[in-house]
Amino acid sequence: MHDTHTLIRHRDIQTWVSERRGIPAIARVRNNFGDLRARLCLSFERQRRSNENRAKADDGMSPVSWTAWLAELDRQNLALKVSGSDKPEFEFVARHQRS
Repeated sequence: MHDTHTLIRHRDIQTWVSERRGIPAIARVRNNFGDLRARLCLSFERQRRSNENRAKADDGMSPVSWTAWLAELDRQNLALKVSGSDKPEFEFVARHQRS
């Protein structure tokens, strides 16, 4: 990703995702000890459309409210590192790794 910046403020994150027709989601995954933990996800319209044509196993991703998603983002002390393009290129980073 080039031309990136890190979003921490909830309003900025929601705006960036919404402008790219995305929705918040959480997947429940097992850690090394077998305990379930929340993995934050973002689902975008283009990805959903292309994935409909492929048969694949359920990835466990469930759409959630912005309130629940943002609360989990804060709990995990994460920020969203995004590209400046219109494409939904992003990664989750620890808040102290700002660039």
